[in-house]
Amino acid sequence: MSTVQEHPDEAVDVVVVGSGGAALAAAYTAAAGGLRTLVLEKTEFFGGTSAYSGACIWLPGNQALHRAGRTDSAELGMTYFRAVVGDRTPAALQEAYLSTGPELVEFLECDPVLQFKHMPFPDYFEAPGRLENGRGIFPTPLPAADLGARLMQLRPPIAPDQYGVVQDREVLTGGQALIGRFLLALDATGRADLRTGARMRSLIVEDGRVTGVVAETGGTATRIRAERGVVLAAGGFECDDELRALHHDLPGGQWTSAAPGSNTGDALAAVQAVGAAVDLMDEAWWCPATLFPNGRAAFTLGLRGGILVNAAGERFANESLPYDRMGHEIRRGHATGVSHIPAWFVFDDRFDNIPAICQPVPDPAAFREAGLWRTAGTLAELADLIKVSADALERTVERFNGFVESGADADFHRGEDPFDRFFAAGDGPNPCLIPIDRGPFHAVQIVLGDLGTKGGARIDVDARVLDESGTPIPGLYAAGNSAASVAGHVYPGPGTPLGSGMVFGYRAARHLLPR
Repeated sequence: MSTVQEHPDEAVDVVVVGSGGAALAAAYTAAAGGLRTLVLEKTEFFGGTSAYSGACIWLPGNQALHRAGRTDSAELGMTYFRAVVGDRTPAALQEAYLSTGPELVEFLECDPVLQFKHMPFPDYFEAPGRLENGRGIFPTPLPAADLGARLMQLRPPIAPDQYGVVQDREVLTGGQALIGRFLLALDATGRADLRTGARMRSLIVEDGRVTGVVAETGGTATRIRAERGVVLAAGGFECDDELRALHHDLPGGQWTSAAPGSNTGDALAAVQAVGAAVDLMDEAWWCPATLFPNGRAAFTLGLRGGILVNAAGERFANESLPYDRMGHEIRRGHATGVSHIPAWFVFDDRFDNIPAICQPVPDPAAFREAGLWRTAGTLAELADLIKVSADALERTVERFNGFVESGADADFHRGEDPFDRFFAAGDGPNPCLIPIDRGPFHAVQIVLGDLGTKGGARIDVDARVLDESGTPIPGLYAAGNSAASVAGHVYPGPGTPLGSGMVFGYRAARHLLPR
């Protein structure tokens, strides 16, 4: 942090740090409103973790939902959100998120480049106001050719970026389309300067107000004045091993979905240096993740068969739970002293690969060579390979197979919730329950991954960063995973991270606009 009034090397109206969905929503809102806007991205690519995502955006009651014939409202979404989040986060913050969603979509869709559509994806909890087909909206696909030279600056999908898997990019979907469309829209404003390889090193403070940043590009530091304010939307601290160990008491710097070296807590360090209050430092957007031979771990969801067992050879949760809820179960179980990290994904030979959604798709031969995929002719032999009790694993599978026959999971109620059934592939009385009875048998290692951390600066309804007394720090805003999540300890529905991040990025920029 600089506290000395210095002549800046350059000046703009707004500096946005980061380039994911929250950051670019803020930048586009500011630039479209007439402000000279500078986006600083420290890596070589724009998009952050958002570029990897499916780009589901959870904003109840918006016009894209209504076009699809969905009956929904911000009020109904608020009923649901309050029921699952409770009072862990300020009611005013929750209200700001839910009430602003429809306005945000209407504003964005005024630009023909920024268009969205609804696709079904159930809300994650049984609670008042839930929609079984969900509220998720997604960016419409984008021909890659439309991006021109910008395509080479867009972070590739996770499979080629982290695992070297060749993937077609002729038509961009999901997070690729979201970031690509934002880049086009920002360029069209004529008021946005977007830079890669530009890392924010500190905030500049003058007379108690944040007035700019010190950014480093190619080893050269530049003082950039932000006449109206700075918006931090640079992700969390998920890639920093020390911060993960300190706040989560877990490994995880290699198991996050974020790009290596990207989200290392730069925004967190900056806000703490100027006296900001932080919250939810123990939380993340958790998920089961398949451990790959390169040491990374890939987000895994939509289990269509098999079971997860811990070091005792026992099931510990409904394997069809939404991913964040299963992540919390893994973490909770691990704290009991029975290792759940790793857990083992056990299934039989009716599947030629893991019966779940995972990108990239595991290569069984490479996984076996790395010891991450074990195969045996009997369950007892498999138990020996994964170092669990043979009796326990056989009992667990026998009990589970009994549930398959009856159609009811008496232990964890798998298959009773609409989310469970969304990915179901079985044809028995309960399509979520598929027997494990065809040898050889397989076990694949599963660890606790995440889609980013949740801990960051406390903010108010306009995304202004608050100090320990609850007073806004003038000139400083935060959104996305740089801010403490409005969702608290839960993940209410698909697209909550992007939806809330984009809303508070938008609200920050609206607050910065001249009145």
